[in-house]
Amino acid sequence: MRPTAAITALLSTALAAGALTGCGSGSGSSPDTVRISFKQSTDNSIRVMDDYLADIKKQFEKRYPGKKVQLVPIKAPDSEYYTKLQQMLRSPKTAPDLVYEDTFLINSDITSGYLKPLDADLAKWPDWNQFIDTAKAAAKAEDGKTYGVPDGTDTRGLWFDKGIFKRAGLPADWQPKNWDDVLAAARAVKKKVPGVTPINLYTGKPAGEAATMQTFEMLLYGTNDGTTDPLYDKASKKWIAGSQGFKDALRFVETVYKEKLGPDVSDALDPNIQTIVAGDLLPKGKLGIALDGSWLPQAWLKGSGHEWPKWSSELGLAYMPTQHGQAPGKVSMSGGWTWAIPAKAGNPDLAFDFVRTMQTKANAEKWYIANSGISVRKDVASDPSYASAQPGIKFFTDLVASTHYRPAYPAYPKVSTAIQEAMEGVTTGDLSVDKAASGYDDALKDATDNQVVKK
Repeated sequence: MRPTAAITALLSTALAAGALTGCGSGSGSSPDTVRISFKQSTDNSIRVMDDYLADIKKQFEKRYPGKKVQLVPIKAPDSEYYTKLQQMLRSPKTAPDLVYEDTFLINSDITSGYLKPLDADLAKWPDWNQFIDTAKAAAKAEDGKTYGVPDGTDTRGLWFDKGIFKRAGLPADWQPKNWDDVLAAARAVKKKVPGVTPINLYTGKPAGEAATMQTFEMLLYGTNDGTTDPLYDKASKKWIAGSQGFKDALRFVETVYKEKLGPDVSDALDPNIQTIVAGDLLPKGKLGIALDGSWLPQAWLKGSGHEWPKWSSELGLAYMPTQHGQAPGKVSMSGGWTWAIPAKAGNPDLAFDFVRTMQTKANAEKWYIANSGISVRKDVASDPSYASAQPGIKFFTDLVASTHYRPAYPAYPKVSTAIQEAMEGVTTGDLSVDKAASGYDDALKDATDNQVVKK
């Protein structure tokens, strides 16, 4: 039984309060200590970020004698991480000196006054010239100022199990041309390979932004010709309601779960579904197709707890096609994370020194490879050792040419939640596509102060 909205709200409040309780006396408690807050994986075996930051901590303390680094991990699913982080940012007693911000949330936090502009520091930092313009734009607010340093980007595509595909009579070099081809492959897996999940699509509020971005927007942005944004109208600066593309994307999700091509609904709405997919379903040969991101291999590296040295030979990669195969033929979404300094940080100068330590070319390349990320630095991207470091890097890097970025304006987090609610309605069967789309349109008006245009 899924929790009610009231219970969910109470749980979020309690979790946020717990975050505040564990934050000590605040970032300004010692002028010689920089406090770094980041999202820790809910899967104890995945320590990519923990290990990387521990190494940077050693480098920093050696480079700046007498200075200390305190790592403040927040172990929570995405949606709970955002709630806890925003609670921490509200007070100088709890604000860290440096925080890890998803690009989808950064503009909302900027508007709330939680973050400090970094332009003065960036102007004096030569390495900033190595960052690509699209990455810089992801951390820039409507006021023209930059509030974060990106540490990489990502793209998304279709991962598929070659062994399952062989048993289902599907090719090892599978590349669907349209949505119907994707569904046909999932149906073939269901029919010929019993006991496995044909396809995974993240859905509903428990999956948070993974549902919005890795599923819904991968579908929605493939419903047109790719030249216009189907979610936000830049000309009128309004959010789009009533689009046929929105309904078509919902119908694809509905089809997957109505035909039982996806995980059981209770599993699909488990907040830990991303860990289940990467740590269990894929490495154990229980999933035919996964619509997912470029970072998945970090779960299978040596020492991860889900070691899977043969993943690159056992899994295939295909780009997500547009709805009818119309130009440009493929679609991807890109996001990424940034390091930002809270407005109420006690030691902002030390925090930026930590960023500079993280973002040497060598450290940046080390992070991209460990995190299975896509470089946003020109010097790293052109380095042959990066391009050949891991299978799949070239495939996902090439998708940057076909990718889209979310309209991460201040209202976006609320818009994203409204999308998740519509998805959840059709996933459970509680709502028809038309009713879910209509409910989204109503929620969109509330989320954007009625800044809506009908399409």
